[in-house]
Amino acid sequence: MIRVLLAEDQGMMRSALALLLDLEDDIEVVATVTRGDEVVPTALTARPDVALLDIEMPGTSGLDAAAGLRDGLPGCRVLILTTFGRPGYLRRAMEAGAAGFLVKDGPVEELAEAIRRVLTGEKVIDPALAAAALSAGASPLTDRERDVLAAAADGATISDISRRLRLSESTVRNYLSAAIGKTGTRNRIEAARTARHNGWL
Repeated sequence: MIRVLLAEDQGMMRSALALLLDLEDDIEVVATVTRGDEVVPTALTARPDVALLDIEMPGTSGLDAAAGLRDGLPGCRVLILTTFGRPGYLRRAMEAGAAGFLVKDGPVEELAEAIRRVLTGEKVIDPALAAAALSAGASPLTDRERDVLAAAADGATISDISRRLRLSESTVRNYLSAAIGKTGTRNRIEAARTARHNGWL
C-alpha cells in the first residue's frame, strides 16, 4: 500500500480527496492535516510515502512544508496539489524538493496515477503550467525583498515591517523600492499584488 498524507485546509475538499483516494486498491490515506505547520510533525509520526500538499494553508505554506519534509523526512515524496496554478509557485515548489505539481481541477484517476509515478522517482507536472513557467522566467525578487513585500501586503506600515522582520526602516524602504522597480509597479500594494499573481510570494 502507498501511504499518503493529505494536507488541505478546506474541509469538503479534504474529505472528498481522502474518500476518493481510499477507493484505490493500492493507496491508503494515513493522515490528514488542515495547517501547513502540522505537516512535518504529522509526517514524522505517520511516515507517509507521499505527501499531498495544498499551497495556501494556515500556519505555513505548502511550499515551506515541502522544504521541511525534504529535510526532515527525505524518503517522503511531495506532490503539490493546488487551485493556484501560478508559474512562480511551480518554480518554488521544485526548489523546495517537490516531485510533482498538479492543479485541483483534474480527475482523481490522474491524481492517483501521479502518486504512483512520483513514488517511482518520476517528476509529474501539469503540462500547461510547465509551459507557462518556462515562458514566465524566474522571480526577479531576492529572498529578502520577497519577505519585505509579503509583510507589506496586508497594509503594514514601514515601522510595523521593520519591527516584524527586525530590519531598520531605511533597509525596509530600500527593499520595497527595489521590489517595486523589479515588478514594474507604482507602489508596494501593486508590487505585492503583482508578485502574488505570479506566484513569487
